[in-house]
Amino acid sequence: MCQVRAKAMYDAIADHKVTHLCGAPIVMATLINARPEEQRAIEHRVEFFTAAAPPPEAVLAGMRKAGFNVTHLYGLTETYGPAVVNEWHSVWDSLDDAAQSTKKARQGVRYVPLEALDVIDPETMQPVPADGETLGEVMFQGNIVMKGYLKNAEATRKALAGGWFHSGDLGVKHADGYIQLKDRSKDIIISGGENISSIEVEDALYKHPAVQAAAVVARPDEKWGETPCAFIELKPGQEASAEELIEWCRGRLARFKVPKHVLFVELPKTSTGKIQKYRLRDLAKAV
Repeated sequence: MCQVRAKAMYDAIADHKVTHLCGAPIVMATLINARPEEQRAIEHRVEFFTAAAPPPEAVLAGMRKAGFNVTHLYGLTETYGPAVVNEWHSVWDSLDDAAQSTKKARQGVRYVPLEALDVIDPETMQPVPADGETLGEVMFQGNIVMKGYLKNAEATRKALAGGWFHSGDLGVKHADGYIQLKDRSKDIIISGGENISSIEVEDALYKHPAVQAAAVVARPDEKWGETPCAFIELKPGQEASAEELIEWCRGRLARFKVPKHVLFVELPKTSTGKIQKYRLRDLAKAV
């Protein structure tokens, strides 16, 4: 089915000179992993805008090679949709592919209508250091932020505590002021007292040549509390074993971040292509 959609998208781009597209990372993965006979040569510049889940660096690199210029957007319904953009600087054009993909994986800086954007410690309500390492919650402030949830005063109070809208997204702030998501607070995996970003583990898996899509969730564990459990879709015609992917991660992640279980499934997705992790969490409990 994914290949049928990929062919239709390539046909539309080539035949109708489509210049602008938008979609979740899974749409990008579908495009770049299509079989050669499904693809079409793209002879014009195509701007691709992506939001929803943070795009893996390997997918961004693949899109660039395929002729797409990806712009990363970020926001929530409560912030009037996208309120953050990964504004590209021309000086970054001279960077190699890996460095450009690292830059493009960040969510970016605020749109002009948004008054303030920061990564803040939700306990102290102080901004975290701009070191690209210290984890905090991404928060918004300004007149494009919602006034509150309809007939739900308690939820409104929690969401707007301290005068900031609490996104529920955990991230870091880089030295140049660009923010980068690391996980949803509900998706962070706590194993033996250590925080594990599911996004970081997924990014390592996406770099394996046989992986088309990956999703990592917490699996209950008697000893560690939780451990990472990876769900994988392989590229058409490609093969990989669970042991191979676990070993692949060992070479790229700290040992405690390596998935303890790897399952091969068709990932459940919404109509817009966003992976439904809540369903995967239920599957992980049954492993």
